[in-house]
Amino acid sequence: MHHIISIWTATARVHKHLPQLCDHSCPLKYCPFLYWCLVLALVGLSFSGAIGLTFLLLGCAIETYGVYWPMFVLIFYILSPIPTFISRRLSDDSESSNACRELAYFLTTGIVVSSFGLPIVLARTNTIKWGACGLVMTGNAVIFLTILGFFIVFGGGDDWSWEQW
Repeated sequence: MHHIISIWTATARVHKHLPQLCDHSCPLKYCPFLYWCLVLALVGLSFSGAIGLTFLLLGCAIETYGVYWPMFVLIFYILSPIPTFISRRLSDDSESSNACRELAYFLTTGIVVSSFGLPIVLARTNTIKWGACGLVMTGNAVIFLTILGFFIVFGGGDDWSWEQW
């Protein structure tokens, strides 16, 4: 995923500083060069999300583990971007920090820490095995890095943000 983000940022830099690659007769949001880079980023994020969910399902479905309690971390995956979406909708400025955005970061951090804490608590109470806990925590790391990558790639607020999809 890191390579896809670096390809995307390098493409954006090339498009801004080297106009000979694109004749700039097209608006920036309809530039085919950037369009394909964004499609590549979207495919990469989809692939990494699928890998993270595979780790989560392996932690539940392997026959020696066989307990589906770790699937409750899916709730945390759904809840984690919501405070950031709300704060970006409500805040006016995009350059400086404000109380709404800081509260959203605090709530998001609490949700992410809770998603890592749930498998540990389940493993300590012998509800799940430690191997399943490791697989679920690996899936958590991959999924949350995917969500972070989504915000980095598509949450810039430029003309070609995630809202056009």
